[in-house]
Amino acid sequence: MCGNTMSVPLLTDAATVSGAERETAAVIFLHGLGDTGHSPTLGSGLPRIPVTLNMKMVMPSWFDLMGLSPDAPEDEAGIKKAAENIKALIEHEMKNGIPANRIVLGGFSQGGALSLYTALTCPHPLAGIVALSCWLPLHRAFPQVNH
Repeated sequence: MCGNTMSVPLLTDAATVSGAERETAAVIFLHGLGDTGHSPTLGSGLPRIPVTLNMKMVMPSWFDLMGLSPDAPEDEAGIKKAAENIKALIEHEMKNGIPANRIVLGGFSQGGALSLYTALTCPHPLAGIVALSCWLPLHRAFPQVNH
């Protein structure tokens, strides 16, 4: 990540690796439910919220999870808010000289799900998406593919 991070709240606690020379590309990778992306002694910029799926246990989470089946209710407001936060990270990189087509968005588990949703709703075409062990949140809002 390059430039001033104070205007994007998620960047204040983000684990970043700067290049030896001027950055020309970026990878934004999001961790899974309950993780922080840091060692156990460091905090996360994520809110700690009660997660319905985990008996309302309070933990770092991008949004609430209510079930695992494709027809389970979804936290639409939470998913959309989290996606807007990630889009703010993308905009931050773009304002600092990294074109959208040089930004890869990725994640694991809940972070992969958020990456997939964010990339598919982002107004800027990104370089790519890496979505590992995840699902597409709010999948009913996307066009259906007929086989």
